[in-house]
Amino acid sequence: MPGRPAPNLALVCCTLVGGSLAVLTEDGGDRRQVSLPEMTLRADAALDDAAANFARATLGRAPAWIAQIGAFNETTLTIGYLVLVTVGTDAPAGHRWASYPKQPTGPQAPLLRSALSALRERLDREPVAFRLLPATFTLSELQALYELLLERRLHKASFRRTLMAAHLVEPTDAWRSEGRGRPAQLFRYAPRRRKALPRAVRFESLT
Repeated sequence: MPGRPAPNLALVCCTLVGGSLAVLTEDGGDRRQVSLPEMTLRADAALDDAAANFARATLGRAPAWIAQIGAFNETTLTIGYLVLVTVGTDAPAGHRWASYPKQPTGPQAPLLRSALSALRERLDREPVAFRLLPATFTLSELQALYELLLERRLHKASFRRTLMAAHLVEPTDAWRSEGRGRPAQLFRYAPRRRKALPRAVRFESLT
């Protein structure tokens, strides 16, 4: 009897483009559908290592963050990985950044839906939002990103209190002008080390 076909490995690479979530797709073909980077796995491949190496080869650099999102069995078993890329990173040759589809279609739709769900579920437990931002950012930029990913508005004062109480960021000596108002201070991701496991960080919605 013939053996089972080798599984595939697919990457859902995400970044921010123009303040919106974007996904890496292969250039050319039907622009109405996302074509995720995909490769065939060797039988002896270590999954996480293979995914990290494939992401690095695809992007031309190490990803800011990567995690497995699950296995999907359609015609061929596919192992999906969510990959986060820092804003401002150019798409590699043969690829482009496309708007993340709100209602994905086609054979890779389950991977796209699962990747977005995984990203949202990890927001209050892991520093995934910071992996999309540059090394320094304003608190307004950080809040806008959380609102984008959560698809709801957040109470500004509560957001900042919760952020500071969680000891996730620290101010820098740099400031940036944001329009006509006074310059905004830049912060960086600098979590305080704790002996206990970190608690989930939950932000209050604007009502």
